[in-house]
Amino acid sequence: MSHDHSAHRASEPATLKDPVCGMTVKPESPHRAEVGGTTYGFCSAGCRAKFVADPQKYLNPNREASRAAPPAPPGTIYTCPMDPEIRQDHPGTCPKCGMALEPLMPSLEDEGENPELVDFRRRFWWTLPLTIAVVVLAMFGHRLGLMDIRAQTWVELVLSAPIVLWAGAPFFVRGVQSIVNRSPNMWTLIGLGTSAAFLYSVVATVAPQIFPESFVEHGRVGVYYEAAAVIISLTLLGQILELRARSQTSAAIKALLGLAPKTARRIAPDGTEEDIPLAHVHVGDTLRVRPGEKVPVDGVVVEGTSSIDESMLTGEPVPVTKRPGDKVIGATMNTSGSLVIRSEHVGSETVLAQIVQMVAEAQRSKAPMQRLADRVSGYFVVTVVTVAIVSFFAWGLLGGEQGWKFGLINAVAVLIIACPCALGLATPMSIMVGTGRAAAQGVLFKDAAAVENFRRVDTMIVDKTGTLTEGRPAFDKAISVAEISEAEVLRIAASVDQGSEHPLAMAIVAAARERGLALSRVEHFESSSGIGVRGVVDQRRVALGNTALMKEEGVDVDVLSEEAETLRREGASVMFLARDKQLLGLLAVSDPIKASTPEAVDALHRAGIRIVMATGDGETTARSVARRLGIDEVHGEVTPADKLQLVERLQREGRVVGMAGDGINDAPALAKADVGIAMGTGTDVAMSSAQVTLVKGDLRGIARARAISLATVKNMRQNLAFAFVYNALGVPIAAGLLYPFTGWLLSPMIAAVAMSMSSVSVITNALRLKA
Repeated sequence: MSHDHSAHRASEPATLKDPVCGMTVKPESPHRAEVGGTTYGFCSAGCRAKFVADPQKYLNPNREASRAAPPAPPGTIYTCPMDPEIRQDHPGTCPKCGMALEPLMPSLEDEGENPELVDFRRRFWWTLPLTIAVVVLAMFGHRLGLMDIRAQTWVELVLSAPIVLWAGAPFFVRGVQSIVNRSPNMWTLIGLGTSAAFLYSVVATVAPQIFPESFVEHGRVGVYYEAAAVIISLTLLGQILELRARSQTSAAIKALLGLAPKTARRIAPDGTEEDIPLAHVHVGDTLRVRPGEKVPVDGVVVEGTSSIDESMLTGEPVPVTKRPGDKVIGATMNTSGSLVIRSEHVGSETVLAQIVQMVAEAQRSKAPMQRLADRVSGYFVVTVVTVAIVSFFAWGLLGGEQGWKFGLINAVAVLIIACPCALGLATPMSIMVGTGRAAAQGVLFKDAAAVENFRRVDTMIVDKTGTLTEGRPAFDKAISVAEISEAEVLRIAASVDQGSEHPLAMAIVAAARERGLALSRVEHFESSSGIGVRGVVDQRRVALGNTALMKEEGVDVDVLSEEAETLRREGASVMFLARDKQLLGLLAVSDPIKASTPEAVDALHRAGIRIVMATGDGETTARSVARRLGIDEVHGEVTPADKLQLVERLQREGRVVGMAGDGINDAPALAKADVGIAMGTGTDVAMSSAQVTLVKGDLRGIARARAISLATVKNMRQNLAFAFVYNALGVPIAAGLLYPFTGWLLSPMIAAVAMSMSSVSVITNALRLKA
């Protein structure tokens, strides 16, 4: 039996290739299966089980039976791309707009085609020959003289019945549902238009004697089977194109899901190693990451040094060097050395999983700009039906001998050409593609409102530590003013700082441990966010922080003010240490400015954005950093309440404020700002309070986010303008409003083409954002 490179015979010495996932497998792999005399190797039991369940799916992936996606796993939630508030636990159609529901979270398991796409394609191709036959008979039958004209009418009925009643059945079901749910939509209009044309034609065929003589044309009462058939076929074609285009809007999430490796190499306690499915990795497992492999889960390096390419998640092209103690992110690529890591976050807790969740939620949210379209759509269908009725009677009563005939044609054209879907899809499609594109560049928007509002920001408040600087400060020195050594100052400070999450605190604790200092237990720990910490160490009350904290504690720091000011001018952060309200000394910690920060500041200035620094560090340190970067406004030694007040003050001045931060102390201001921007390297509290997260924690991401916001909003406006103009022009033309001046009338068949292409045009325009 011959087959492709996805499998090898058992007798071949070469390595095998897993036909399910494509991974290279050693010949001695225990996961094997034989089909038709050929042995196939697998990377894991999971891949083998999938293969054994349906071998032909992987050996013959192009067969028609495998083109449809497999059933979604139990618990899958379905939603509407146009009305994301609609959610249910089974597939179906939206009760509001009639659009096919799709899984809330795309999955790599559903690699086949949309079942509805497969169904509509079958209906389209099977009935297309009948549609062509009906059109040929209607247009040329009386000239060709193939049969008696009355017999031709019956033939047209026989040919068009399967098209309307079978191929168009899903449209009529949706149309009835729209009326039952009291939510008229596009399917209401298509159902009314095609049923009117078809039922009128059936009556004209069965009982032609009830019509006046003016309705007779070419020896029979005029029938419109070809119009009904063409409308159904073109609507099917439009749905096929729309479903294909819509499937591309979820490509960003699928690309993110595809980043995760399928297996991990676990090191057992006895030192043996084995490849296991990713789902079997647990927190605390020791894993080996070899050169050229992806990091399986989030963790910390325990052995080895290597460069990690994080560009797939952060957009940064330069690999980052990782050493023992450094954090690694799952799905990033190990480029050179071998690493041993300890897993810390698995499954839905990994950075990649959270990114996928944020992108999915953002794509399903509604932009404020959509509210206008929603208000218009609410009255749209009723208005269109009214116009169709008015057009029918106006033509019938005022159009002379052929008036009622033209009235029927124009009423059907009005119903068919109107496209509320173009209005409904205008912003959701742009949001889906735009947020997916942003995620690929390390920018995560929380919702559509954040995408729309970001472009309006004219003032950006930034924290210093972790935002402008590396956020990985290094301990510089300790100065003692009491009868204790500088090492004791460091030990006491590190003891109280053990309970703090702040990067400066971590630097002090790390320095004390590197020096082998024995830290004491801290009790009654209290973090005064933004100004310092308090606690009881060795049964004595200790305070560590800036001058604002010392003032609260009633501690005089004048004796060290000169040394502190000198250190701040050099860019160091200074913290005073007091015990039982007596000053013991100070500690200086330096946090270098990120290499990317000057470029980011320049980019924001070029975009016309005013940059304000608000930091808990001392005024002198803050101004030193601000001078080097060209920051417009500086506020030092601010508390979380001060940052919140600063945001409120700027908003009162008419500014649209963005706030970028990474710590718990930034959370209130992030929530209050018009757009809150959290650094992905910061705390979970900051990220949950913000509308935008920068995965890399790099300020250049703000410039990227603004560019994406501008492009996405521009795209939404284009889509909305097209949808409004299309319907504003199409409906009057279809009603025959221009006939007295131009002699133009719109055929229902042309109306069907225009209706089908309007939604496709909106989606295609949105897909341009991918570039």
